[in-house]
Amino acid sequence: MDRPIGMFDSGFGGLTVARALIDLLPFEDIVYIGDTGRYPYGSKPLSEVRDHARQLAWSLVKDFDAKAIIVACNTAAAAALDELVTEMPVPVIGVIEPGAKALVKATRSGRVGVIGTVGTVVSGAYDRAVARTRVPVVLTTAACPGFVEFVERGQTTGDEIAILADRLLAPVKAASVDTLLLGCTHYPYLARVIGQSMGPSVTLVSSADETAFAARDQLQNSGLLRHTAPNAVEHQFLSSGDVSHFAELGGRLFGPELAQAEPWIASATEQSS
Repeated sequence: MDRPIGMFDSGFGGLTVARALIDLLPFEDIVYIGDTGRYPYGSKPLSEVRDHARQLAWSLVKDFDAKAIIVACNTAAAAALDELVTEMPVPVIGVIEPGAKALVKATRSGRVGVIGTVGTVVSGAYDRAVARTRVPVVLTTAACPGFVEFVERGQTTGDEIAILADRLLAPVKAASVDTLLLGCTHYPYLARVIGQSMGPSVTLVSSADETAFAARDQLQNSGLLRHTAPNAVEHQFLSSGDVSHFAELGGRLFGPELAQAEPWIASATEQSS
């Protein structure tokens, strides 16, 4: 029970989930790996993303003794969640199912949209997740290549990204959706730009809070939820890329906790897991 919750993402996007988790579960320790040395995931073959996801998940279990794993990346969840759930010796929670449930709950007209990376959209993961809710909605999906790269550079406003948003969001706007799921954990950082492009009548839904609720429920059901913290809570943040950049930009996006970010290096056993 006193072991940490492990999380990973391709970079900074999963920090939105980490913040929601820390706010909801203040007694839990967190270990977060941002795979900034290999981002972005969205344009990579799903088989390659699956390999990265397995490597990161096994590291969280073997190196950090994680009691549960949150795949805080939509592309990685689309590529590897089912395999990780079967393979890992601890509970594994993804962001797609919680997001899909929140999406269909929020709609008024039944016309909903999901935006995500190319990998997530092509995988059909959200089409399947929305179908599993059995709520009769009309779903329109759109890939938004370039959004992640803007966030990873720390650019979340400006004319350049506003023009890109108008172009990429055209399919969901044309479908007259009233609710739009930000199907990439990086996208909440662009919520203002996306909201301005979509207009005030469209509700934006992020999976971060819903994923935190799902994690709480699964930990509770597994008897792993920590209700008190006998010692000081510790949150550890690691990056596979430039740690100074991770700490600086992550600090702006997330908070001062990232000032103590450390490097993450996969061991030989993780590379062959």
